Amino acid sequence: MENITLLIGIVIVTALVFDFTNGFHDTANAMATTISTGALKPKTAVAMSAVLNLVGAFLSVEVAATISKGIVDESGIRPEIIFAGLVGAIVWNLLTWLAGLPSSSSHALFGGLIGATIASVGTDAVHGDAVVMKVLIPAVVAPVVAGLATVLATRLTYRLARHTDPEASAKGYRAGQIASAALVSLAHGTNDAQKTMGIITLALISGGALGADADPPMWVIASAGIAIALGTYLGGWRIIRTLGKGLADIQPPQGFAAQTGAAVTILASSHIGFALSTTQVCSGAVMGAGMGRKGGVVRWSTAGRMIAAWGLTLPAAGLVGAGAALLADQGDWGVATVAVLAVAACGAIWLASRRKPVTHDNVNELDGENAEPAGVVTTALQAVAPPPAGLVPDRAASAPREPERTPAAATG
Repeated sequence: MENITLLIGIVIVTALVFDFTNGFHDTANAMATTISTGALKPKTAVAMSAVLNLVGAFLSVEVAATISKGIVDESGIRPEIIFAGLVGAIVWNLLTWLAGLPSSSSHALFGGLIGATIASVGTDAVHGDAVVMKVLIPAVVAPVVAGLATVLATRLTYRLARHTDPEASAKGYRAGQIASAALVSLAHGTNDAQKTMGIITLALISGGALGADADPPMWVIASAGIAIALGTYLGGWRIIRTLGKGLADIQPPQGFAAQTGAAVTILASSHIGFALSTTQVCSGAVMGAGMGRKGGVVRWSTAGRMIAAWGLTLPAAGLVGAGAALLADQGDWGVATVAVLAVAACGAIWLASRRKPVTHDNVNELDGENAEPAGVVTTALQAVAPPPAGLVPDRAASAPREPERTPAAATG
C-alpha cells in the first residue's frame, strides 16, 4: 500500500463515510418503486441492491477519472481541501435525508469540493469547462431524457398490455421490476461508487502517494464498493417513501418502465464518463411514469420541493465546504475543529430523525405531511383521461366505496 500520512488517512475515512451516506441516500433510486408496488419486501430489496452496488463498483473507472483528473487542478489541491469538501457533502446529504428529499449526492460532492477549492486556492484551480460539460449539462439533460423516455415506455407498455388480464400482467411486470431494479443497482454502483474512488485517488495524488495520472488502486475500488453497499443495505427509508409513494402513484408497469429507462441512462453516462446524478435520473423517470399513464398522479408540490433541493445542492454544499476549508487551512487545530463540528452536526441530524422514524415497517405508509392531494393539474388530467380499465391507482383501489343505491333509494 502507498505511503499514507495521518491527514490522508483521515481524508480516506471521511470519503468512505460520504460513500456510506451516498449508499443509504440513494437506495431509493433502485428500490423505491419496487418496494411501493410490492414486487419485493423492503429488506429483501435493499439487500439485493447492496450486493449489486458492490459488484457494479468493479466494472468501470471512467467516472473516477473524471473526478480525480477533471473537475479541479490536482496540482494545487491539498488533503485539507478534500477533507473540507467531503464535510460539506456529508452534511448536505444528511440534511436532505432528514427532509426525505431525493437530492443528488454527486452534486453535493462536487459542490463541497468546488467550494473548498475556491475558498482555499482560488477559482483558477477549478476547471470550469469540465464542470459545465460533465456536471451541469448532464444535470439538466439527464432527468429530462429519462423522464421523456419513461413517458413513452409507459404508454407503450400499457398499449401492449391492454388486452391482457390485469392481474396476470401485474405479476409479470413485478418480475420485470425486480430485474430492472437489479440493473439500476448495478448501474448505481458503477457510477456513484466511482465518485468516492475518484476523491480518494485525488487525495493520494495530492499527498504524493500516487502519480499524477494514476488510476484508483484495487484497495480503493474495493473499499468504496463495500462502503456504498453497507450504506445501501441500511436503507434510506425516508427517501424511499418520498420516491415510491410521495411523488407519484406507481403501478407495476410504470415501475418497470421507470427503472429500465433510468438504468439505460445511467449505464450510458458511466460508459462515457459523465458523473451525473442517479437521483435526478431516477426521479425524472418516476415523474415520467406518473405522466405516462392515463389518469396517473404526479404530486407537483413534492416535485417542486425536490427540484428546489436539486438547485440548492451545489451552492449549499459549496458554502459548507468553503467554510470548512477556511477553518482547516489554519492548521491541525483547524482540521480537528472541522471534524468535531461535522460529527456534532451529524449527531444532531440523527437525533432529529428519531422524532418521526421511518423504517422498513412503515415505509409504504404516508403520513399527513406526505399524503398530499393530487393537485388541480393532475385532477383535471384525470378527468380528461381516466385510468385504464382494471388498472386503477393503489390509493383509489384501497379507498372506501360508497354503498350502491337501489332505484327505490335513488327516487326517495
